[in-house]
Amino acid sequence: MFSQQQLVSILSSLPDPAFILTRSGRYAAVFGGKDLRHYHDGSALVGRSMFEVLKEEKAQWFADEIEKALESGVLHIVEYELSGSDVKGAGDGPSHSIWFEGRIQALSFQVEGEAAVVWVASNITDKNDVQKKLRQLSETDALTGLYNRRKLMETLDHQLAIFERERSQTSVLVFDLDNFKRLNDEMGHHAGDAALVEIARLCRQHLRQSDVIARFGGDEFVVVMPGTHRGDALEIAERLRERVPIILRENVRYESTISGGISEFGRPDRFSSDVLKRADEGLYLSKRAGRNRISAL
Repeated sequence: MFSQQQLVSILSSLPDPAFILTRSGRYAAVFGGKDLRHYHDGSALVGRSMFEVLKEEKAQWFADEIEKALESGVLHIVEYELSGSDVKGAGDGPSHSIWFEGRIQALSFQVEGEAAVVWVASNITDKNDVQKKLRQLSETDALTGLYNRRKLMETLDHQLAIFERERSQTSVLVFDLDNFKRLNDEMGHHAGDAALVEIARLCRQHLRQSDVIARFGGDEFVVVMPGTHRGDALEIAERLRERVPIILRENVRYESTISGGISEFGRPDRFSSDVLKRADEGLYLSKRAGRNRISAL
């Protein structure tokens, strides 16, 4: 139906690049990639090895995926990131990270004496950015930028599974702002919102990068501390309790404190909500004892 020249012309017109890659990682041919919004001309790669072009670790990853496609004989699909740091030679790679979907199919014939695959690379960076933004919107609290209740429960479920499997401990802190209603009544809801934003900022600055911070609702916050026993978590919470009145005085012009409760996973726990309930009981124990304190249960 088509001549060889016409087939080559059709392949070369494909918007996404199609690489013919041998088992050893040599670029035997490159077709397509005509969508210049997303791709550069890859013809200079022909005849070169991935190990000449890419850093060792990245080139080996590509080689491993080629081998998987050759062994399975069926379409192999992967998502991967490529950045300038993956490419040998300063300035040769992309200036920012690019995400691709790779569709890899083993060929039924050898190329240059080797088994080979066709690897079609589709730029999915824009799609990934949209998905990331949607995920962030679904997981974060609009006012404070902290995680929301949905993400919190997902995190607790994950940490409980780790605890059951590895006995790696996780502690949970629940705290809220003392007399928050009075703040709203005396200074208005904008001041109440400002106080919550300041507390969120303080948490991000002074808690550990591994800690997961969430706004549970209203003025109630939850901090999940992986790999932390209750005693160590109490020390962290006490430092937070001491700092909150300072930032509220300086930035909101209001005198207030926080009260909280701490607990850790236990062997009887069947649900992640069990540890949250105990920490919440600790919070109310602190309230009954006069506020401005952290109780561990």
